[in-house]
Amino acid sequence: MDQFLLAVAYKKFTYKGLKEAMIKTLEITALIMFLVAASNFFGAVFSKLGTPSLLTDYLLGLEINKYWVLAIMMAVIFLLGWPLEWVPIVLIVLPILLPLVQELGFNLTWFAILVAVNLQTAWLSPPVALSAYFLKGVVPQWDLKDIYLGMMQFMVIQVIGLILIIIFPQIALWLPSVMYPSP
Repeated sequence: MDQFLLAVAYKKFTYKGLKEAMIKTLEITALIMFLVAASNFFGAVFSKLGTPSLLTDYLLGLEINKYWVLAIMMAVIFLLGWPLEWVPIVLIVLPILLPLVQELGFNLTWFAILVAVNLQTAWLSPPVALSAYFLKGVVPQWDLKDIYLGMMQFMVIQVIGLILIIIFPQIALWLPSVMYPSP
């Protein structure tokens, strides 16, 4: 709505532009809906084949500390965050990991926040660093090496934040517990 009002205010609004924007919106929405449907189908097939329970049984059978299992999950999500956007990770990978997370007794809200911070860190880290390419597209005169160097300090801060959230879960759980108190 804001963009519409700004376009009218700056006299940039045209019906041709509105039609193009609506068609683009329809295309993107259809693509996202197709992705959601396909990932749900993929996840259902994976679940029927028993992959989540197989993975859960295997990792629990290793008899290692649950935080090492969490570290393995975070490493997999981090590596997948390099080439992939959050949508396929959330719709395909997380449903496979959720039975394991529940079996380990981790809070699902806390785990979701860990995943979000982890993915943000992955998008900042080389070799792929999707955020660097987005920034390069916005400011083409900047050198990609300088963008990487500038992003490293934010990546370090996010890694420290991720570690703090793991060590002190109440950092992430305090606000949800205040907003949605347990009965």
